[in-house]
Amino acid sequence: MRAKIRAGRPPREAGSLDTAALERSPLYSEELGIDLGKGTDAALFRWFLASALMGGRISEATAKNTYRSFVRHRLTSPKAILKAGWDFLVNPVMREGHYIRYDESKSTKLLRDCQKLIDDYGGRLSQVRDKASDARDLERRLDDFYGVGPVTTNIFLRELRPFWEKSDPEPLPVVKELALRYGVDLERYDRKSLVFARIEAGLIRRRHETRARLPPKATGRRNAPRR
Repeated sequence: MRAKIRAGRPPREAGSLDTAALERSPLYSEELGIDLGKGTDAALFRWFLASALMGGRISEATAKNTYRSFVRHRLTSPKAILKAGWDFLVNPVMREGHYIRYDESKSTKLLRDCQKLIDDYGGRLSQVRDKASDARDLERRLDDFYGVGPVTTNIFLRELRPFWEKSDPEPLPVVKELALRYGVDLERYDRKSLVFARIEAGLIRRRHETRARLPPKATGRRNAPRR
């Protein structure tokens, strides 16, 4: 049974958010030109790649720029990435996206994940879904990829909730916290709906926009975990 989302009573001085606008927030996948509604393995891999980049200890802008660098170099399939090799991923792909501090380790992780995807699932993320017995097993299988932990798994699955029956990750604590802060009652929405996915994306985007306006000292550290 899916756990209920308890938004609780919003703080007395909760920040104002236009709920209607929040419900129309673009998904991160949409922002990157990825149509998950098509359900193709090409789209799924592109979103997996983007999720892996966004799940790292790097800024959101850098992750997006680096994803677009992969697209420019036509590295949007496991075979293409493996053929490109580690040196090419580090430079020029990662360097062009300014994914510099973790460029070498992230390149290693991506290559290992592409090989695992091919070896274990025929290069198809839809096979990861189909072989999973339930939502928890799906999360476990994704966590088994090298360098893919709970945060990256959550990023990947939360926008697939409306499209994959077995995709139903618990919203991250920061999402619940932001909903409480801004008086957004998450229990009003079906967690498997596209609207809920948009609200989740909108809240997370609001968090990054707020953090971006703060000086480095106020945010604690420059490259803190992003989600």
